[in-house]
Amino acid sequence: MNTAYALKNVHLIHGDSSRNLQNNMAILVNEQGLIQDIGPDYDLNIPNHYTTIDLSGKYVMPGLINAHVHLFADGKPFSLSVSEGMLQFAYDRILNTKFGRNVLKKRMKRNALIALNAGVTTMRSVGEFFYTDVQLRDEINNGVFVGPNLLVSGFFLSVTGGHGAPFLALEGDSPWEARKNVRINVKHGVDLIKICVTGGVTDAKMVGEAGRLQMTVDEVAAICDEAHKIGLRVAAHVESTEGVRVALQGGVDTIEHGSEMDDEIIRLYKNNPNALNGYTALIPTLQAAYPSASLDTSVTKVSATVKENSRLVYDSMLKGVKQAIENDITIGIGTDAAMPYVTHYDMWREMDHYMRQANLNNKQVIDMVTRINAKILGVDDVTGTVDIGKHADLIFMEQNPLEHIEALSDISMVMVKGNLIQTPSVTRIKEVDDVLNSVW
Repeated sequence: MNTAYALKNVHLIHGDSSRNLQNNMAILVNEQGLIQDIGPDYDLNIPNHYTTIDLSGKYVMPGLINAHVHLFADGKPFSLSVSEGMLQFAYDRILNTKFGRNVLKKRMKRNALIALNAGVTTMRSVGEFFYTDVQLRDEINNGVFVGPNLLVSGFFLSVTGGHGAPFLALEGDSPWEARKNVRINVKHGVDLIKICVTGGVTDAKMVGEAGRLQMTVDEVAAICDEAHKIGLRVAAHVESTEGVRVALQGGVDTIEHGSEMDDEIIRLYKNNPNALNGYTALIPTLQAAYPSASLDTSVTKVSATVKENSRLVYDSMLKGVKQAIENDITIGIGTDAAMPYVTHYDMWREMDHYMRQANLNNKQVIDMVTRINAKILGVDDVTGTVDIGKHADLIFMEQNPLEHIEALSDISMVMVKGNLIQTPSVTRIKEVDDVLNSVW
């Protein structure tokens, strides 16, 4: 059981853009870690056994939800030009050993905790090695340690030689092989299925390969049918317009990254009869492509091929973001944390990117990163807004993020399911921060 808390004198941001900031509010959090009551400070009756914390002048809002992360890396730049033989050697002799798996699990746990201390109370992990993400989720849920709410996908599903294959993906080359791979992931306890419909930037060997079509509509449809019949969502890595079309026709629930759209694609996003909830949402990852696309290769150390692929993907993804906003397509926020220059602690940068490049305001991006993300991930009944009966997933700041989005870079307290972290601590990566601070 948790301690019960009375949080007094807060400026309350509900996480829902239809509601305004409320001053001098109090929030009661019960022993189950649920929000028991919310009301004006002078009006709320506080039971004797509650621990009262006076937060005069602080801002409270729902914890951030990062809809696209990988826990296996921390955002430090890494070389993307390693030979297949070298990768195979590293995988067999280092990663896929008892020692290697232990190191991997410790690193993933550390990254999850860095995110939590930076205010991310819910994370959707979309591709990890060896179902280590499933283990971490279960340890958190069983109270072994306090961590963020984790939604996990285990291995990618790809075609032979597809994105992430063979190390990070189960490979299949027909609708039935694809179904089998869904069943393998389900057997290992995943919360969602992540598929790779096109190639990606990180393992492309030539310019243009990043968005090359890899899966067929029949394969995507088989995966979606297999997942949807047990209520699991399907997230699709896609980096080209034709890839988006195939993924939508197959019935995926989210498009990760995305691309420029045409009229058919816009219609399918908004009304997708094969998706679990009748529509498909877009989760772009602008910060993941931007540094490689825009910075000099002397800084990023990436090859000319990676830089050009990043530029092509970024430009098309940004067009897709603007079209989604114009056409009222459901759009969430994920960072692709783990990729070079994308850390687990700076979600505010992705939000800032939307505000600069797509003319959204603070209130809109806060709504996206809390309420809308929770709805897209199917957890809006328990988190995403500050409401009675939901988990006490809360973050506290000195500054008002409705005025300065960078207020989210300095969280003074975090609460997840009623567990309070009073002095959150984040280990920052100076070389990454310095580069990103210079970009804008």
